[in-house]
Amino acid sequence: MYTKVGFVLLFLLFTCQTGKLELVNDLPKSLKEVSGMETSVDGESLYMINDSGNKPEIFVLDLKGKLKEILDVDAKNIDWEELTTDKEGHLYIGDFGNNMNDRDNLVIYKVHPEKKTKKGELEVEKIWFKFPDQKEFPPKRKHRVFDCESFIYLNNHFYLFTKSRAPKKHGLTTLYKVPATPGHHVAEKIESFMTCEPLACWITAADISEDGKTIALLTTDSVWLFENFEGDNFFSGDHKQILFEHESQKESLCFIDERTIYIADEQNKTQGRNLYKFRLN
Repeated sequence: MYTKVGFVLLFLLFTCQTGKLELVNDLPKSLKEVSGMETSVDGESLYMINDSGNKPEIFVLDLKGKLKEILDVDAKNIDWEELTTDKEGHLYIGDFGNNMNDRDNLVIYKVHPEKKTKKGELEVEKIWFKFPDQKEFPPKRKHRVFDCESFIYLNNHFYLFTKSRAPKKHGLTTLYKVPATPGHHVAEKIESFMTCEPLACWITAADISEDGKTIALLTTDSVWLFENFEGDNFFSGDHKQILFEHESQKESLCFIDERTIYIADEQNKTQGRNLYKFRLN
């Protein structure tokens, strides 16, 4: 039986391992490469996806990280990187991972958990887009700023936050706007923002609070918050970085209330495949 001292030591060990993050649970082994996460409209479930090399599936979990259901999607998983949703319950899958900046087939899939084909897969509508300022596939290394792992849905539009792979510009992210309607589109470039320089500054996930007042962008060791912005130029207002004091391959983030976010990381040899909770101050 543990003594009070033992419990204190366990608490200190747990805090040291997760920094400011509260560990909610280990994720199922099938989500070792979790790349996107979103809450359901009723707030009672989490949706998650894996990235490239995995099956085209959406995992449905409860808020404690326990698997409830797996939904097959009638689409390919070239490089699924993000999930977002609208108020009608549609899920949007961002198949726009672009590590080498050589893709000319960037697409967002629109699905609904209750709309399935005769085979039982989720029916898909496709929203194709391209970046207006990318002219080469791939461009030179110093211009490889067209990878993307993050987007949100707002007012019938998607807002994408790119991930830079250009040397000494890893924290550069550019905000683009794309209509949330099936078809082919050219994204509208809005503004760019520089977080910092190292690889840990990469933007790997995004979400917007239910009241539309806070944008959260995720990196491997922190969250960047954007508030008091004008219109849809989210970089025009106030911003701040909150460090987690914990570094891992974090690629998923979603709000569960106005000031609380869930975060998930991928599994590597020593850590990861966890669901965390973090309270925004």
